[in-house]
Formats: sequence, C-alpha cells, structure tokens
Amino acid sequence: MHIYLPIAEMSVNMFTLLAMGAAVGFISGMFGVGGGFLMTPLLIFLGIPPAIAVATQASQITASSVTGALGYWRRKALDFKLGGVLVAGGFVGTLLGVWFFNVMSRLGQLEFVIVVSYVTLFGIIGSLMLAESLKTMWATRRGVVPLSRRSGEHPWYLGLPWKMRFHRSKLYGSVIPIVTLAILIGFAGAVLGIGGGFILVPALIYLFRIPAAVVVGTSLFQILFTMMAATLLHAFTNQSVDVVLAMLLIIGGVMGAQFGARAGQNLKGESFRLLLAILVLGVGIRFAIDLVVRPQEPFSLVTVGARP
Repeated sequence: MHIYLPIAEMSVNMFTLLAMGAAVGFISGMFGVGGGFLMTPLLIFLGIPPAIAVATQASQITASSVTGALGYWRRKALDFKLGGVLVAGGFVGTLLGVWFFNVMSRLGQLEFVIVVSYVTLFGIIGSLMLAESLKTMWATRRGVVPLSRRSGEHPWYLGLPWKMRFHRSKLYGSVIPIVTLAILIGFAGAVLGIGGGFILVPALIYLFRIPAAVVVGTSLFQILFTMMAATLLHAFTNQSVDVVLAMLLIIGGVMGAQFGARAGQNLKGESFRLLLAILVLGVGIRFAIDLVVRPQEPFSLVTVGARP
C-alpha cells in the first residue's frame, strides 16, 4: 500500500516505512542510540531527499528515545544529573548544527556534506570501535585480565576546572569535556539526522569510565531532548519535516524500542560493543560505495527555479 509524502513529494510503501521504523527502534532501544545513523541512510537509499530525511528522522529519534529512556528509568539505570549536563551542551550544538545545515542547503552543498560526513565519521569511529572490541574479546578468550584503573587515577581532562560529582555514574571530574562532547554530538545530530548515541555511548564508557548499565539510559535521555529541539528548529527554519513520513516512522519506532530495551539487558559487554561497531562501520562502507560507484543516471535535468 503506497502513501504520498507531501513534503518529499513522492509515494512510498507504507508497510516498508513501518517495518524500517520498528527495526531501527529495536536497535535504538538495545544499544542506547538514537537510530538515526541507520534510518537516515535507509531513507536516502529509499529515494527520500537528504534534507527531508535528516530533518524528519529527528522526530522519529525523539519518539523512540522516549520509550527507551522510560524503560531504563524504571530500572533505575538513568543518571538525570549527568543527562542534564549533556542536554545543556547538546542544545548549543543543535543550534549550531541547524544553522550550518541551512547554510549548506542554500549553497546547494548539503547532500555532498552529508555523504562525506557519513563516510568519514562512521568509517573512523566504526574502525576504532571494532578494533577495540575484537582486542578485548581476544584478550578475554586468552584469559588476560585487562589492567584496571588504580584508585585515585583519572584522565587529565577530568582535572580541569568546574568539577561536579555524579553519584549514580560514579564519576567526579570537570564538566568541560562532558559539555564539549555534548556540543559536538548535538551539532552532528542536527546536520546528519543522527542521535549521536553511537558516539556518546562508547565515549562515556571509555573516556569517562561510566558503568555501561547507566550509560545507555542516560544516552537516550540526552538524545530525547536534543532531537526534540532539532525537530522544532528544522520545522520552523527550513520546513523540511514531512509529518506523514514522521508519523509512520514514529509508530514503527515506538513499537520496536520497547523490545530492544529488554533485549539490550541480556547482551554481554563485549558482544554489545562488537555489534555496535559492525553497524556503524557497515553504514560508512555503504556510503563510501555510493561515492565511488558510477550512478545509473550520471546526468539529470531538474528545474531549480524560474528567473523573473
């Protein structure tokens, strides 16, 4: 059954969108990521214009993050204090990201920026995550115990000014690196239509040594508010949010996120990181292929505007 998308100006199969929303929502709830790093490329591959895919996907991320965050809150696996700091930085990054998005759109370079950013960002982060997870799994199989951080030993960036204690996350240190990380993720989320959880989750685990059980729920909490802001900003500044497309993705995403949150509780830490790394790297490779493979229609004619 096909349905017409008024902003995208095209017809798509309704059940295809619902299935995509449910699958990405499941992954979102399982890994504590917004799911945009999968859904935005899927929409682009489906033929949705990149600008509309990015802006509309933010609303689906918001909906799936609500259900996922509620699930972790009920299990007391969410640090509201740390989440509040991340949200504050995320708002700043989102404002900057929407501004940059609109500038690139006016210059006609938005699609190129999105594709190159996906290849670069996902390729680097996915490779690093995959190498680290494989190294950890290999060490575990050999019975090698990783060196744990000694009591009182902290990275230098946690010793910067403006320190704060986060009891549930078992963290005490400067909020400067935390806010900086949130700003970068908010910026990337607004430009690429991603929640940024695939960056935030490993960063909180490896850079700040926060327990994985708390990281996922806190990540979803931050994604919820930054993507809500991104949706509103995109809707009011460039009118690129397709409500019909958003509703179909939200319905599917809400259903899938609850099942994903339950499944995520049963994953071991090593398997968790390995699967997330493969997902991230796979998306980057798919975009890289599009950059080097000759398109079926190398030339096209479109009407971009009429002169007075």
